[in-house]
Amino acid sequence: MQLYHHPCSLNSQKVRLALEEKGVDYTSFHVNPILGKNMDSSFFRMNTSAKLPVFKNGSHIIFDTIETILYIERIAVVSVGNDSFSNQEVIEWMQKIQQWNPKYFTLLHIPDKHRLYVSKFIRKVVIARMAESPDLASAYHSKLREAYETEEKLKNADLVKRSTESLVQLLDEVETKLNDTTYIVGDEFTMADATFVPVLARLVLLGLEDEYISCRPNIADYWGLVQQRPTYKKVIGKYFNGWRKEKTLIKTWCSLHIRNLLKRY
Repeated sequence: MQLYHHPCSLNSQKVRLALEEKGVDYTSFHVNPILGKNMDSSFFRMNTSAKLPVFKNGSHIIFDTIETILYIERIAVVSVGNDSFSNQEVIEWMQKIQQWNPKYFTLLHIPDKHRLYVSKFIRKVVIARMAESPDLASAYHSKLREAYETEEKLKNADLVKRSTESLVQLLDEVETKLNDTTYIVGDEFTMADATFVPVLARLVLLGLEDEYISCRPNIADYWGLVQQRPTYKKVIGKYFNGWRKEKTLIKTWCSLHIRNLLKRY
């Protein structure tokens, strides 16, 4: 089994937490979307949406995050004898959490000069890959158009407002749910938590912990609790706790600058 992912990808974090919580063995392949590695033809032929993560088990390839997590649960029964499956309430919470798209919210909170620098670099990568693989030109052109459309959508105040409101509604619902439980669905960590924890990690990464987490006492306690889990430390903490965040981001930023300087798209 192979997982194509990256530590910065929120959905990748969700799937990796599921894999680690269920004890399923897998081979890890880093695909850095900030450097345009998800546009390399070898990956793009497998997944023309270029989105992460991609889970592959033999000839079976899954792109959808929730579908991947539920598939991992089924694998765990055979590979490690873990017969704990997500019940309907857990699945409903996973779907509710997954409905919030972090893309525009995240981009909104990145300084314009950095966001535009990366966006311009990615467009150059797409054009270069299009020239290398003309048989994929149509799919690459679609990604190029998507990049331009994203910049236009960020100018839409209503879209950005709806994304923020959707996040606030989700956090408020979880805050209320945690009045009666330790985790989102009961007193045991479930796949609903594996889906939600990366959302909190993203808010902390963007420097928004005080605005969205600390002001909600139940979620603040929950956040402190889940950070102690070995799976969190391996999947997220290893890259983003304390000085590790600077190391992860600086490493990517330096690679981006060097490739751009050398015109190695």
